[in-house]
Amino acid sequence: MSEKIVTLDDATFDEHVKAADVPVLVDFWAEWCGPCKMIAPVLEEIATEQEGKLQIGKLNIDDNLDVTRRYDVMSIPTLILFKDGEVKARLIGAKPKGQLLQELSAYLPLGTGAEGPAVTDVRRRLDALGFVTVEDPAACYGPATRTAVEAFQHRRGLKVDGVCGHQTWNTLVEAGLSLGDRTLWRRTPMLRGDDVAELQQRLGALGFDTGRVDGIFGRQTAEALAEFQRNAGLPADGIAGSTTVAELHRVQLRNRVPQLVSTVRDRERLRDAPPTMVGRHLAIGESGGLATTAGALRRKLVAAGARVISLHHPDGSAQAHEANAVGAEVYIGLRLDPGHAGCSTSFYSGYAYESPGGRRLGELIQSLVPAALGVPDEGVTGMSVPVLRETQMPAVIVEVGPASAVVERGPVLADALLRALVAWATTSWD
Repeated sequence: MSEKIVTLDDATFDEHVKAADVPVLVDFWAEWCGPCKMIAPVLEEIATEQEGKLQIGKLNIDDNLDVTRRYDVMSIPTLILFKDGEVKARLIGAKPKGQLLQELSAYLPLGTGAEGPAVTDVRRRLDALGFVTVEDPAACYGPATRTAVEAFQHRRGLKVDGVCGHQTWNTLVEAGLSLGDRTLWRRTPMLRGDDVAELQQRLGALGFDTGRVDGIFGRQTAEALAEFQRNAGLPADGIAGSTTVAELHRVQLRNRVPQLVSTVRDRERLRDAPPTMVGRHLAIGESGGLATTAGALRRKLVAAGARVISLHHPDGSAQAHEANAVGAEVYIGLRLDPGHAGCSTSFYSGYAYESPGGRRLGELIQSLVPAALGVPDEGVTGMSVPVLRETQMPAVIVEVGPASAVVERGPVLADALLRALVAWATTSWD
C-alpha cells in the first residue's frame, strides 16, 4: 500500500478525520472483497496526484466494527468523504478513476491543472471582481488563474497559496454580493458577505454600533439595524429589505462620519479594561504541536491571576465559537510551522476595519518572541482567516518555527508571550 495512504482504526479514526486540514476520503474495505482490490490501485494514484489537497485513508470493516456501524456501511467498497470532520459524500462500489474524481470534484480544492465546470465558475467570479484569468484556456486552472487567486487571497487577508479551497471559495462567493442584492436578517447559520459588511459600515458611519465590521449578520448588527429603523421611522424589524436599504443610501448622502462608531467603542473598551492580568479572561488556542507551550503559558497566566481556557479543536471556527461562548477578553492562537524558521503574528483586519487591540498585541509579541527564540521576525499582518474574523474579542495567531527551536526553547517562548500580554494589558489607549 502507498505510504501516502493512512491506515485507520476505531481508536484513531475520529482524531485523524477531525484534525485533517484537507478533505479525507475513507475507503471501507475487507480482505475478502474483490471490488475493493480493484479500486485499491486507483486510490493509490489519486493519493499521489492529490497530495496536499486530499488525504486517503483505509479502514478494514472486519477489524473495526464501531466506525463501520456508526456510518452504516452495509456494502463494500464504500468511500466516504469527510470535510471538517463531517460527511460530505458517500460513494458505493468500484468506479473508474475519472468518474471517481468527477464525483469528488465539488469537494476538493482547485489548483493548477484542474479543469471543468467548477473551474469555470471560479474564473467567472474572479473576472467579475477584476482579477483577470482570460489568458488561460477555457475551463482550465492555469497560471493566470493561479495568479488571480493569489491576488484575491492577498487582498482579502487569506492564506496565499494560489489554491481555491473551501475558505477561498466561500470568500469569493461573499465578495460578489452588494448591499441590496438580497434581503438581510438574523438567522442560523448567520448570513455572511460583502453586502453585510457594507450594511455594517453604513450603520457604523451613522453612529449605530454593529460591533466589528466582519461581514457576519449577528446579534449586534440586527440590533443596530433595528435602532436605525426606529430613528428613520421605519418598522424596527431588524431586516434589511429594499425600503431600509434605500433609506440607508438616502441618509448616507448627507451624513459623513470620519470614523466608525465600532472603532471608537473598541478603543473605549480597551481603555476601560483593568491594566493587569488579574481577573482577566483569556483563551489559548492550539491545534497541534504546541500543547506543551500552550500549557506552560496557561500556568504562567493563572499564576498572574488570570482565568484561562485552553482550546484544542482543529477547526478555527470552533475555537472562535468556544472563546465567544465563555466571554474571553483576549484570544491567542499558537501555530507551529515545523520546517520554517521564523515568527509572525496576525490579527483581524477586513472590510476597511482592523482590530486595534489585536494589532497592538501582535506588535508586542513580535517585539519579544523572535528574539527569544532566535528566529527571524516576519512581522505583523492583518488577516481575515476564520478564527480572527469570528472571535468577538482582540485576537491574534502566532505562527512559529522550526520545531527544534520551539521544543528547545519552549519555556522561553511561554515567558515571552506572557510578557507581551502583560505589556498589552498595561497599554495606554488615550
